[in-house]
Amino acid sequence: MKFTTLPNTDIKVSKINLGTMTFGQQNTEAEGHQQMDYALERGVNFFDTAEMYSVPAREETYGSTEKIIGTWFKKSGNRDKVVLATKIAGPNPAFTYMREKGDFSPASIKYALENSLKRLQTDYIDLYQMHWPERKTNCFGQRSFNGHDDAWEDNFRDVLETFDSLIKEGKIKHIGVSNENAWGMMRFLEESKYHNLPRIKTVQNPYSLLNRLFEVGSAEVSKYENVGLLAYSPLAFGVLTGKFLTGEAHPNARINLFPQYTRYNSAQSTQATKLYQEIAIKHGLTLTELAMGFVLQQPFLTSAIIGATTMEQLKENIDTIDVVLSSEIIAEINAVQAIIPDPAP
Repeated sequence: MKFTTLPNTDIKVSKINLGTMTFGQQNTEAEGHQQMDYALERGVNFFDTAEMYSVPAREETYGSTEKIIGTWFKKSGNRDKVVLATKIAGPNPAFTYMREKGDFSPASIKYALENSLKRLQTDYIDLYQMHWPERKTNCFGQRSFNGHDDAWEDNFRDVLETFDSLIKEGKIKHIGVSNENAWGMMRFLEESKYHNLPRIKTVQNPYSLLNRLFEVGSAEVSKYENVGLLAYSPLAFGVLTGKFLTGEAHPNARINLFPQYTRYNSAQSTQATKLYQEIAIKHGLTLTELAMGFVLQQPFLTSAIIGATTMEQLKENIDTIDVVLSSEIIAEINAVQAIIPDPAP
């Protein structure tokens, strides 16, 4: 395994992060425990989850992923070997079953955190993240700004003050954001700087060969402000393994089980994937190796979040840690990006 540090800390984290959102629907408790055992054996010490998991979010499975991680901690005694990240969900009218208000008010943050701690059977969270902004903004496949007529009022300082109190209580060590853009990152950093409040350490956004929007604006913030990217969906729901180019049905694949997730289903995504497949074959790589290798060697990356439903997939994903792409391969990748830029925003 290769390691880096959580920005502005001395916490060593693996450059591959075990994503767990399948635990509780696509994966059973036993399978989740097996994945965590294997990942830890391979040197993966960074796990990511969220209060809303498993995915897709449903009232019947709310918190199921955190519960599975919690029973593994209790059974294995491995809590001190894992850097644990979880998230509080932002506003969503479909998530009224989570708590009375879906905002980032002090009451909501404290309520969500306490429930996560109980489910995870731990006293603290290493990295607590806001899953998406409280304000309206362009995330989850949206390109254009959609914040018009937003009743939200700037509360960045209030949010950080709440986190400050929770850090002082020892319930949180560090904070991060997710599905956030450059402006939101800078507002959090500004409030931290001028009011001596906790600083965001990471941003968890989509990043892959099919979605490089992070490079526009956010990567600059990442570089100069030292906010590390936790790249989710580096294999684009399995599209960048090439398995959907074979003509096989794959009925148990996430993209088929949950057709409401359409980010990687476009004709442009398929076209780009075929071109990336050609590059991989030309250089003696699998498409998985090309896709993961590209993400893993980005200078703004802290860790790439992998998600697997089988042990075979998990092993293949972790094995990509040793892939290094040459400047020639990167140039060929960029040539495809120039023709079909970010087909899956």
